[in-house]
Amino acid sequence: MDSVLSIRGLSKTYKSGTVALKPVDLEIRRGEIFALLGPNGAGKTTLISIVCGLVNPSGGTVTIDGHDIVRDYRAARTKIGLVPQELHTDAFEPVWSTVSFSRGLFGRPGDDAYIEKVLRDLSLWDKRRTIMKELSGGMKRRVMIAKALAHEPEILFLDEPTAGVDVELRRDMWNLVRQLRERGVTIILTTHYIEEAEEMADRVGVINKGELILVEEKDALMRKLGKKELTLQLAEPLAAVPPELADWNLTLNGDGTELHYVFDPKGERTGIPSLLTAMRDSGIQFKDLNTHQSSLEEIFVSLVSDRRLGEARS
Repeated sequence: MDSVLSIRGLSKTYKSGTVALKPVDLEIRRGEIFALLGPNGAGKTTLISIVCGLVNPSGGTVTIDGHDIVRDYRAARTKIGLVPQELHTDAFEPVWSTVSFSRGLFGRPGDDAYIEKVLRDLSLWDKRRTIMKELSGGMKRRVMIAKALAHEPEILFLDEPTAGVDVELRRDMWNLVRQLRERGVTIILTTHYIEEAEEMADRVGVINKGELILVEEKDALMRKLGKKELTLQLAEPLAAVPPELADWNLTLNGDGTELHYVFDPKGERTGIPSLLTAMRDSGIQFKDLNTHQSSLEEIFVSLVSDRRLGEARS
């Protein structure tokens, strides 16, 4: 799959000396959904703002479908749609006008049918004549998305698009993302709702303290770093893990009623059958068992925590 966005050595240091973004190299594939994850202040918005031409980089280059964002700004910017975190709208304009105006800003000819489709997809059609200042926060967020889509961009940046919005908008938003992806639009999103990235993304990037610490196929990442945990609810509590079960490195919860076993789901032999046999031979009975697979959120927290621990030791 060819690259639609190429980032090479991109960095940002402010006059105060604050390093917001360390040199980043990243290739975004045409038509993929790429999720950029990181804690607050990690550099997600700085990276997106530079690519979209809102912040000047300190170093590095960005090309969008072959167009350099500095030397060929107009052509590069026309290919991008951005839904920022902050709400910026024309308070006294009706919805239809503000969305149509955004299309015209990029030199696109008027297309009432397309604008109508975008507004209907975002449940805004009934509000098309409403003045912006009269809309709720959630409706204004919908308008921001409509404005970003008005000029039919090939790449759509979603910077925390569903933060603080209602469930209905979140559902509409992700339905629209799926439709856009089917039409070949490349989606790059940041989100605090990691379950959304887990459901939607093809690849995941993790950024922390301005450094891109990992880029991985989502499924491969979860196979590589995800762990499974077996929990056994015991029929009778134990005071300690018996010596005959020491080979499985089990842990016992506080009241002695549950045994926990963490194992590698990739392994050919997890040891579970032999563990259950050893428990039976030791007279330890259990009432129930269940397994838990690490979520993307747990993997993300683990990655960031491990990086912080490494920095502290160094």
